[in-house]
Amino acid sequence: MTLTRRTFGLGLLTTALAGCASGGLVDAYSYASDQLADDLQPSPNPAYDAWVAAFRERAGSQGISQATLDAGFSNAGFLPGVVTRDRNQTEFTRTLEDYLAIAASEERVLNGRAALQTHRNVLQRLEETYGVDAEIVTAIWGLESSYGERRGNIPVISSTSTLAFDGRRGRFFERQLMAALRIIQNGDIPAPLMTGSWAGAMGHTQFIPTSYEAYAVDFTGDGRRDIWSDDPSDALASAAAYLQQNGWTRGMRWGGEAINGATGGRVLQPQAGGPRFAVTDNFNVIKRYNNSDSYAIGVGHLADRIAGGGPLQTPFPPDATGLTQADRKELQERLTAAGFDTDGVDGVIGPNSRAAISAYQRSRGLPVTGEPSLDLLRSLSE
Repeated sequence: MTLTRRTFGLGLLTTALAGCASGGLVDAYSYASDQLADDLQPSPNPAYDAWVAAFRERAGSQGISQATLDAGFSNAGFLPGVVTRDRNQTEFTRTLEDYLAIAASEERVLNGRAALQTHRNVLQRLEETYGVDAEIVTAIWGLESSYGERRGNIPVISSTSTLAFDGRRGRFFERQLMAALRIIQNGDIPAPLMTGSWAGAMGHTQFIPTSYEAYAVDFTGDGRRDIWSDDPSDALASAAAYLQQNGWTRGMRWGGEAINGATGGRVLQPQAGGPRFAVTDNFNVIKRYNNSDSYAIGVGHLADRIAGGGPLQTPFPPDATGLTQADRKELQERLTAAGFDTDGVDGVIGPNSRAAISAYQRSRGLPVTGEPSLDLLRSLSE
């Protein structure tokens, strides 16, 4: 497994916060206050408590102060839901078409253009400082946290200590826990405000703690590398610094759609029959952020759309069921109109659409498969 700046997929995270501290500093934060799920609340676990006691000894011998340990673990605890999520990660591969339907949706494009306009001054300064295009930084922000809307609300000390104790990837998560405590000790964030995803990816641009230590930037000059604040300046600068230090070439495009038989350099066609992409060395740098061709194409294409570019010119072929994306969107529209809500129309047949299909099939006395098909679309059109 290649560990890049963070460990896990697209930055579509849950959001909330556990507590507050440190006087006036807390007033600078206005995180979402959604209640954490029951399985993400600390749960009694004597074995975890014993592990923490032993860990505190190890951490103290490596320079973590007693005050930092007390602050970090004062409200921390074993989170059973973190272990569940870690062990039940679904192994599947989206088609590039489905991935881009989510990563570069019209909503994400429009929100990205608005975010670029709102933060244009900061993003232009970052481009001048680090050489990374403002649209690329904005696109990463959009994929990682929906432009700051989903920064993660799970206490990082709890999540990383739970996963370190659990042991499946214990050494990795103990390194993340130790780094998180050093970040607290350095004064960048009070312990109760250090929140992130269930796996400890943090802030607007979803840095794991060790990557934060290596690449995070205090761009505002207030003495703290604050990737959690509502002000995204430090987080965006940190993403730009990450790309620069991993080899980004100023003025070079990431690549683009190869049309009319155009070649030159490295050409990818991730989905048979779909668009082809001519990519540059900067494409590989984006993959250092997340080691996935689909992710890097998603960032690049979203950045192009944010800059004013249009959709891909080459259509994707029908899927294995014979449905095109337009067919799948029509299917979702017709199911919703018939009272079987698919929770959006994006052409991606995910769990909500499959549940709607199953409910429709059940209501009509049909075999319940949850699978889309041309016959199903025809039946909804009658």
